[in-house]
Amino acid sequence: MAVAQSLSHVFPLGSRVDERGRLEVGGCDAIELAAEFGTPAYIVAEDDLRTRARAFKTAIRDCGQDDFQVTFAAKAFPCTAVMSLFAQEGLGCDVASAGELHLALRAGFAPSAVVVHGNARGEAELGGAVAAGVGLVVIDNMDDIDRLERLGAEQRVLIRVTPGVRGVTHEKISTGQADSKFGLGPSDVLLAIERLRRVAGVELAGLHMHIGSQLFDVGPFREAIAVLAGLGDFPVYDLGGGLGVAYRTNQRPPSIEDFVAGLVGAAHDQLGRGRRLLIEPGRSLVANGVVTLYTVESVKRNVSTWVGVDGGMSDNLRPMLYNAEYEAEIADRFGGSTRCHVTGKHCESGDVIVRDAVLDDPRPGDILVTPATGAYGYAMANNYNGVPRPPVIFCKDGGARAVVRRETLEDLHVRDV
Repeated sequence: MAVAQSLSHVFPLGSRVDERGRLEVGGCDAIELAAEFGTPAYIVAEDDLRTRARAFKTAIRDCGQDDFQVTFAAKAFPCTAVMSLFAQEGLGCDVASAGELHLALRAGFAPSAVVVHGNARGEAELGGAVAAGVGLVVIDNMDDIDRLERLGAEQRVLIRVTPGVRGVTHEKISTGQADSKFGLGPSDVLLAIERLRRVAGVELAGLHMHIGSQLFDVGPFREAIAVLAGLGDFPVYDLGGGLGVAYRTNQRPPSIEDFVAGLVGAAHDQLGRGRRLLIEPGRSLVANGVVTLYTVESVKRNVSTWVGVDGGMSDNLRPMLYNAEYEAEIADRFGGSTRCHVTGKHCESGDVIVRDAVLDDPRPGDILVTPATGAYGYAMANNYNGVPRPPVIFCKDGGARAVVRRETLEDLHVRDV
């Protein structure tokens, strides 16, 4: 008799291959999920997300930091049900648009727990955030200060500092270098501090930084915090997010506990204790808690073996944007020896989800799974080639429920006038 086996760290916590050789996520059979909800579909292990949220909070407390807020970066997975889950877990929410703010409030976050970002906000967008009573607005540029002054409202703010520190990551998700679209360099921060002192009703609470995403080394954070320490003494410091995740089994990012210990330890060393610290994880809260299911539609062999599935760059744009790497398996035949490229259905040669996947004799009708798709898949989903966007399915203790329905063809023209 076959024996059930647990899966590698790229899959959601608690996932396994059962005695029949079939993937289970959140206690649910992947083949049965595909039959019930169709494919493509984002499958979310609800308990995985809750476990990671709690791990961040516990790790910060274990560092002796009592005054803090773990703030979910909504851009990673701006789904109402996901955001509501994190609100239930006592997290705050980081938003970067009026739309994300709308979703955060609808999901149940208290306005005071919301941090509002943005490098190109109009007065209406900024005014809407102030009117909603958000806890913090992050100043990105001098124009933001002018807008706040014209609004004449009371608002606590942070200044986003571009510290001139580059983490080791893809250039398209690096944000801390001097030549960045985000934030102000140290000399301009000092000017902004002076400028804010003359704006009635605006309270400068502290400084913010975010040096990039998918980072495995805490060293650059220490360098960046040192820059913040040289800009003044404030009660609040937002240290951003950026903890990397494993998209492939050979990747070993720091644990939540080790990352937090390094980050908070650096803050204590360089900023002193007694400050309120904010940390903004997005990807590391959601990436590995989700898999995407596809149906194999075609297999062709020329120079390579091409496995065509019923999704692609409309549900996971990351491989096309910055060469993000994923793994894939046949959901009821893990392992195998067929080296192939898993490609989407879209009219682009670059629509390849996984290059050099090793599968077990893939054939039409198979259900294929890509793990670690919780970050930015749903967020960047689109209707290229008129493909409706997939549903989001929550799984827990063997029960499954749709929290976002699949789009229909009618949805594609619902905004026509």
